[in-house]
Amino acid sequence: MHRMRNGVNPFTGSSLTILLLLISLMLAGCGFQMRGTADLAFKNLYMQGAKTTIDKPLKKSLATNGVTVVQDKEQAELMLEMIGEKTEKRILSLSGTGLVREFDLYYRVYFRLKDPDSDVWGPEQMIEQRRDYSYSDAELLAKQGEELRLYDDMRTEATRELLRRLVVQKPGNLQAPKL
Repeated sequence: MHRMRNGVNPFTGSSLTILLLLISLMLAGCGFQMRGTADLAFKNLYMQGAKTTIDKPLKKSLATNGVTVVQDKEQAELMLEMIGEKTEKRILSLSGTGLVREFDLYYRVYFRLKDPDSDVWGPEQMIEQRRDYSYSDAELLAKQGEELRLYDDMRTEATRELLRRLVVQKPGNLQAPKL
């Protein structure tokens, strides 16, 4: 409930409109922009190869951007081969008593692209995501949950990165993007 001062509601229709207008102008002025669709140079993609955990979110992102994942190679304007994915967990630091204090988590996905008219696949590409987190045996369940959330976050970011790499690919002119 709004607090009224001297019996006057500070959020009347015109003042509320002005407030919303000011907030909109501030957001527009700071460069805020809703995420749009990617400008992909192809409309049909054929996916093959190893099943990865990012297949489903990648297909959803492609569909959102107007790309159909086709089942027939002949209909494809671009071919994507998922070679595989790998997760890795490394010890980052130890305490003075030799207990693990921090871990490094890695998620890598490997893929390559091919123009359907070509017999040659493009070079193998890798997307790597890395996160580190502190660890404590006293908080074992919480830290296991944190690790799972970090891997999920890395997969989401790898999906976005793969989509960004697909944006720069032009069918008929495949090349590895310069990083």
